[in-house]
Amino acid sequence: MELGAEYVDIELKVADKFLNFLSGRKPEACKLIVSFHNYEYTPSVDELLSLVDQIQATGADIVKIATSATEIDDVSRMFQVLVHCQAKQVPIIGLVMKERGFISQVLCAKYGGYLTFASLEKGKESAPGQPTVADLINKYNIRQIGPDTKVIGIIGNPVSHSKSLTVQNQAFRSVGFNGVFLPFLSDDLVKFLKTFSSPEYVGFSCTMPHKETAVRCCDYLDPIARDIGAINTIVRRPDGKLAGYNTDYTGAISAIEDAIRASQPIDPTTSPLARRLFVVIGAGGAAKAVAYGAKEKGARVVIANRTFARAQELARLIGGTALTMAELESYHPEDGMILANATSVGMYPNVNGTPLSKEALGNYSIVFDAVFVPKETRLLREAAECGIKVVNGLEMLARLVVVQFEFFTGGMPAPQRLIRDAIMTNTQ
Repeated sequence: MELGAEYVDIELKVADKFLNFLSGRKPEACKLIVSFHNYEYTPSVDELLSLVDQIQATGADIVKIATSATEIDDVSRMFQVLVHCQAKQVPIIGLVMKERGFISQVLCAKYGGYLTFASLEKGKESAPGQPTVADLINKYNIRQIGPDTKVIGIIGNPVSHSKSLTVQNQAFRSVGFNGVFLPFLSDDLVKFLKTFSSPEYVGFSCTMPHKETAVRCCDYLDPIARDIGAINTIVRRPDGKLAGYNTDYTGAISAIEDAIRASQPIDPTTSPLARRLFVVIGAGGAAKAVAYGAKEKGARVVIANRTFARAQELARLIGGTALTMAELESYHPEDGMILANATSVGMYPNVNGTPLSKEALGNYSIVFDAVFVPKETRLLREAAECGIKVVNGLEMLARLVVVQFEFFTGGMPAPQRLIRDAIMTNTQ
């Protein structure tokens, strides 16, 4: 204070002692922040508001409360406190630490928070889950976030690796859409959607493990999504109802079709998948989408999965054939087969995993992997070493992000070149 600091931050536990020590000598230009930290959990709204009163009573110029998130829903309580304090004209810094609390670091700008915290560089965080200054400004465009900013994001576990975080925010900025795209790390989709149900939360990209659960959460389902039994896109309509769509199947299938067309002359009036043997590894939401899309294009679909009963269930659903993973290793009824991995095997950080041995890959002419982090999975690397045409998950992602952008923005034309370039560059 004596050296002219504009702000001094004091813990609530010692605030009274500090103010007694000052004995009224606090410089007028200096603002006193009185802080409370809870490194274990986030208290109830009533408890948080009681803390606000307690901190104000010390003579603080600015209230600061930092709690910890055990689940992402905890953040909503802090948002309620921020809104309350804004109405009462109480300056407050309200943040929730750890990865599940990350959105509080960005959306405090929407709900009237006095300021947020960021590290100067990655690895130098002063609290768990803290973003970097560069990410706040460049990725999340925090300086433009305000009360009218629409909130969109990707719900799943994990989500921090998602390319959509950078791509969608760049796309929003390029067309002047007042929205921010955030990572929603959530283990309970039903609870998340119930908690973050206000109209400004206009849409969500839905990823593992929630794609099938999401079907039950929507008031309206696109007929294709209903048939697949899994969705990856949720849009909140003006009446508050949730609509569910599946853009996975169009992204994956069009990427595989384009790869085939680029390598051989094909009748443009029919799909290059027609009558081809199309093997899908997996039986979850992504696998359902790919299998359904291949079947719609006239392919003969085979499902292989670690849990054989689930492979049988999906095969019955689409009118295909089921195999065990052991059977798949020696499966070779014909040449020119297509393989699609729709599991998370090989995804970062488990980059050494592969769903099928290199020896078995020689039976295929095209290998597609829905995993896109890393860009080249072990499956794709080994397939390429066998001289097989490969299609990575980024090709699927570029296509589905374009469709999701138009859903999230209410029909604004997507900046397709920007989206594709952003997805394809800077990916390991």
